[in-house]
Amino acid sequence: HQISFSLSKKSYLEKSLEKFLIEGGHPITGDVTPGGNKNAALPILAACLLTDQKVTLHNIPNIEDIRTMRSLLESLGVGIRSIDEHSWEIQAKEVRPRDLDPDICKKIRASILLAGPMLARSGFLELPPPGGDVIGRRRVDTHILALRALGADISYNRIFLFKAKKLKGADILLDETSVTATENAIMAAATADGQSILRNAASEPHIQELCRFLNLLGADIQNIGSNTLLINGVAKLNSCEYTIGADYLEVVSFIGAAAVTHGSITIHQAGNEHLDMVRLVFSRLGVEWEAKGDDIYVPNSQKLNIQPDLGDAIPEISVMPWPAFPTDLMSIAIVIATQSKGTILFHDWMYPSRMFFTDKLVAMGAQIVLCDPHRCIVQGPSKLFGEKMESPDIRAGMALLLAALSAQGCSSIRSVAQIDRGYEKIDEKLSRLGVNIKRLKG
Repeated sequence: HQISFSLSKKSYLEKSLEKFLIEGGHPITGDVTPGGNKNAALPILAACLLTDQKVTLHNIPNIEDIRTMRSLLESLGVGIRSIDEHSWEIQAKEVRPRDLDPDICKKIRASILLAGPMLARSGFLELPPPGGDVIGRRRVDTHILALRALGADISYNRIFLFKAKKLKGADILLDETSVTATENAIMAAATADGQSILRNAASEPHIQELCRFLNLLGADIQNIGSNTLLINGVAKLNSCEYTIGADYLEVVSFIGAAAVTHGSITIHQAGNEHLDMVRLVFSRLGVEWEAKGDDIYVPNSQKLNIQPDLGDAIPEISVMPWPAFPTDLMSIAIVIATQSKGTILFHDWMYPSRMFFTDKLVAMGAQIVLCDPHRCIVQGPSKLFGEKMESPDIRAGMALLLAALSAQGCSSIRSVAQIDRGYEKIDEKLSRLGVNIKRLKG
């Protein structure tokens, strides 16, 4: 396992030295199929710790964050066999708590998702602090409060120590609508003694997928999709076969790419059922698309006019917990706004560093005023020009890639590893849509 860790570190370091070279100013066109939802795959992989039976998963995205989670699971004794590039057979027949590599845990926020299932399965876990995107402070207090309510003993001294003899069902009110804390609480409660009520729960599509997956294993989770989950603990979980759904964040990224380049694309297996709020918000930026079954067609006739509020007031797009507009799509929306006619205010109260990437858009020619760490005003349309940039995180990296697609001239984006953490072979997919994009070393 130490060898696999070393290879993972080496792979990440090599990718961090890569960059994209993009020739902008050309419309994209063609067909594309998004990868599996990373944010669903990560908790589902962690949930495989809850059963000693074989689990078969399909449509697993082949990205760095998923490979990192695989390394963590294998270090805990989980057997994982690759059936093909996107399908794995997983069996946590014997779980052995052990020291986890701090450098590996720092690479992804999702390492915290091991806490719930390991408490339920073995009653013990030593976990180095989780990492992830640099978008501001991301507290783990909600995880601690939820797991303590189920009977866990948790301490922290540069490393988290989780202990529990046997978890017991509880009535839990989360102090914030945290996605990963909701997922940890769900996994811990699935095999706890008695009934748990999880209030103020997050309800994103990936949480719904986790619940459906656990129910296939034999769990009893009710009210899926709401912010109050009823979980009846079961004694044992079994085996199942499950296909992870489309990554709606990637779907929306392709919609944005078509809009800012005035291109025309069809997105297959897009998971339309999760896009109602995004469609409503994007319509305020002048972006429209057609749903054709589970496919999406984005025409090249986008109006790209910002719709003012009543009385010609400047409109605002603000992130909120699901089913409202998600924070992970704020960066994409900001880039679209730079190409839309009008003025609009963006407000992300969740993360104080989410908008710091806008200075790179300003360098490209965008008219953006960063009011404070949480708000910016965008006036468009602006003619963007190619620029040398660096990706600060997954979502900002993808947003900069969209800006480069719409800009005149060539752009380079370094730290490709950040984008690769959330988007599988994005350069190859864009190439098939007619984009002149190259992946280069250094």
